[in-house]
Amino acid sequence: MLGKTGYEITPVVFGGIINTSETQGDANYFVSYAVDRGVNFFDVAPAYGNAEERLGPALKPYRKGVYLACKTLCRDAKGAKEELLNSLRLLQTDYFDVYQLHGIKDAGEVDAAFAWGGAMETMEWAKKEGLIRKIGITAHIEEQALRCLDMYDFESVMYTMNPVHGMLYGTGYKLAEVVKARNIGLLCMKVHAWRQFLEGEPKTQKGWYKCAEPGSALSLATMKYGIMQGGAALVPPGLFEVFKYTLDHIEEVLANPLSESELELLKSEAEKVRGHELNLNQ
Repeated sequence: MLGKTGYEITPVVFGGIINTSETQGDANYFVSYAVDRGVNFFDVAPAYGNAEERLGPALKPYRKGVYLACKTLCRDAKGAKEELLNSLRLLQTDYFDVYQLHGIKDAGEVDAAFAWGGAMETMEWAKKEGLIRKIGITAHIEEQALRCLDMYDFESVMYTMNPVHGMLYGTGYKLAEVVKARNIGLLCMKVHAWRQFLEGEPKTQKGWYKCAEPGSALSLATMKYGIMQGGAALVPPGLFEVFKYTLDHIEEVLANPLSESELELLKSEAEKVRGHELNLNQ
């Protein structure tokens, strides 16, 4: 269950950024593959290039049987309303199951969203109009995520529950406690992210960090870490091969919680990348 939303979701989310810059044919394949594998929660945002444009037609045949989440980076009511209505058009849907303030990072953004004429006015208007069902946030910075949760009864949080930051700095532990106590649905992103790219390493457009190597003991431990923190689901990065790997191993992860040896592995490997950890402000 995704917290108090009442939504029973699969433990792996399809991140719409997978479809960014892909052909419509490939986007159709990615979505149909996900649905065939049982995935029922799809998340996208205007910030992901043409992902909405690709996801809309691909998801349309399955829309009634899945949950669809979208986001806005706008912090003012007018901009958020325009973005919401455009997203509904591009995604060929009448409503979003979850609509989220996207990428909350600093105090100024929180202040703007909750101010008179802020994005939260659009959120509440849209919910009354039936354009959205539940209201959530996505955040990279724990302090500001917690502040948002103190200001409004959000129903879901998508948070950067990154194991390197957790092992080195304890980041995310307080948020995990709060969402559990308040029965807020937790979606864990960036669990696969292990470090920044080093100079000279090839980078990918849709994965701006180096993932734990799929198939390694470390990669399984990162997934277990997100579930251990109370995640209802994991949100893999925008790389189809990592999404597929997560699907292939999620049952194993759920059946075998993070062990002491795996926790020690996370701690020791995190120390090796200290100074190259994920930039949460990116």
